[in-house]
Amino acid sequence: MSQAHTPVPADDRPMTGTTACTAAARSPLRTFLRTETGSAAVLLAAAAAALVWANVSPGGYESFWHTHVSLSAGRTGVSLTLREWVNSGLMTLFFFVVGLEARREFDIGELRERRRLALSAIAGVSGMAVPVAIYLALNAGHASAQGWGAAMSTDTAFALGFLAVFGSRLPGGLRVFVLGVAVADDFLALAVIAFAYSSTLYVPALLTALGVLAVLLAMRAAGVRISAVYLLPAVALWGALLRSGVDPVVSGLVMGLLTYAHPAQRHALERASRLFRRYREQPTPELERTLRRGLASTLSPNERLQRMFHPWTSHVIVPLFALANAGLTVSAARLADAFTSPVTLGILLGLVLGKPIGIVGSTWLASRLSRGRLRPPIGWGAIVAGGGLAGVGFTVSLLIATLAFRGARLEEAKIGILSAVLCSFLVTWLVTRVLALLPPRRRARALLGTGDVIVDLSEPVDVARDHIRGPLDAPVTLVEYGDYECPYCGLAEPVVRELLAEFGDDVRYVWRHLPLTDVHPSAQLAAEAAEAAARQGRYWEMHDILISHQGDLRAKDLLRYAAQVGLDMERFRRDLRDRAGAERVAEDVESADLSDVSGTPTFFVNGRRHHGAYDIGTLSAAVRTARERAALAGASPRG
Repeated sequence: MSQAHTPVPADDRPMTGTTACTAAARSPLRTFLRTETGSAAVLLAAAAAALVWANVSPGGYESFWHTHVSLSAGRTGVSLTLREWVNSGLMTLFFFVVGLEARREFDIGELRERRRLALSAIAGVSGMAVPVAIYLALNAGHASAQGWGAAMSTDTAFALGFLAVFGSRLPGGLRVFVLGVAVADDFLALAVIAFAYSSTLYVPALLTALGVLAVLLAMRAAGVRISAVYLLPAVALWGALLRSGVDPVVSGLVMGLLTYAHPAQRHALERASRLFRRYREQPTPELERTLRRGLASTLSPNERLQRMFHPWTSHVIVPLFALANAGLTVSAARLADAFTSPVTLGILLGLVLGKPIGIVGSTWLASRLSRGRLRPPIGWGAIVAGGGLAGVGFTVSLLIATLAFRGARLEEAKIGILSAVLCSFLVTWLVTRVLALLPPRRRARALLGTGDVIVDLSEPVDVARDHIRGPLDAPVTLVEYGDYECPYCGLAEPVVRELLAEFGDDVRYVWRHLPLTDVHPSAQLAAEAAEAAARQGRYWEMHDILISHQGDLRAKDLLRYAAQVGLDMERFRRDLRDRAGAERVAEDVESADLSDVSGTPTFFVNGRRHHGAYDIGTLSAAVRTARERAALAGASPRG
């Protein structure tokens, strides 16, 4: 078992490992953002390929995507064109992933604080209403007014992909803000598709769909957690909605919202460790299946399904959608006609101007009317940049355009949508350039704001109780839940020392115990030895020796270390024998459970869980941001 936890040298791989749950270093939200960002390039390439295909062989492009494909079983069957299979079939999986991410954010993510959910909803709805108003103003009295839905939606993949291009010039919190707005945007867009752009409703099929939905809700209420059981009702819901005339992509969002999320629980991880030991001792097929089920149970169905489907939707389905829908023949005459068309101008101005106006204006108004209770977690400069990014309306805009228009009008709508992608990027670039010209303190305020951040640490740091290294009044507090036998904590220790040296009096460091006794048998005794040393005022001296001698933590080793730091040996032996520090260690473990800490090391920066790598560059960036926030807020030390 010890070999399984031997760390790779820090300079050979990113420092992201944890004991007991190596995935704990990567939050589902960060994994989601990274996948969306990576897919933006693939999506852009697919759109470019569609344009090339449509101009090289216009007839071939259209005839290919109008090919009918039928699936039948007995007397029941579905016959759709290839484009319809992509738009109404595969895109259902895209909206399923959107629903999964939304549910994860509601359950354990940034939107679990309902004030932020309310602010995201307000910004999302207003960011759609203003573009629609602009479009309708330009198309009033024309039949093209029916295409108003194409001017309102944000493409999450493109927006987050463009955000990655700007990198450190914009705060990390902007990603969450954009995602929250995009989720609200997608909800409303699907409602628009279902009610405004569906064909004539077939009531019996719609009632069937409602019946299937009732069954799904009953299964969810009964606590059915086996994902495969939901597959058949999900397919039935999709088929019933297709037959009813409501766009069946709605079923994907519904299924995603029904899939609950929760963080990995330490007791589940400990059970998985026990199952692994049993399998190691007796590698039988039966124990292998039991181990697989045990490992699967440590992750929520939400995260398992995201890991399964998200790479496919981001790198295959959405680019395939772009390939099927973004193609149009381009010529100078067509472009000239398009940019005098109210359809193209309505979509372009609605997305590029209406989105930022709606999002920034509604956020400011909500903050003012609520007297700061709905204050955004980032600065106003970052919100303006986010409004610019939200003007990238590709996927859903194209989907609605194909439902609303045909022929020349559809071509004009596509030109407006593709032009908005480029213009929104340019608007955001211009905003970042303006922000970069501001003096440092004003730029920090414009990017970070003075709003409160979500605090993940359940038990704030107590200077009278916690072990603290560094100034007690430092503006930034770094808390580590660690295990003296955990090799990853050993890798993190020199990083922490370098961090404290780099930031000096601006950082205080707190170690809290989380001995993982199921994988590290000596960790509990080592933690109690550290507490025994603390009773004699020598905690940090003992801590430094323990963390640097992780392979030698037996009782005789601990006695040797106690002598090295100059402890009263008789008192140390008595405290160790009587387990005088066990209660204190248990309190730390309880606080770890309350903060949903499932592995070591886990870091908190000013009470906010640090996700991702813990190398010096990544941790320094987190500390620097926390220091800037503290300076803007004039805050005292936080846990």
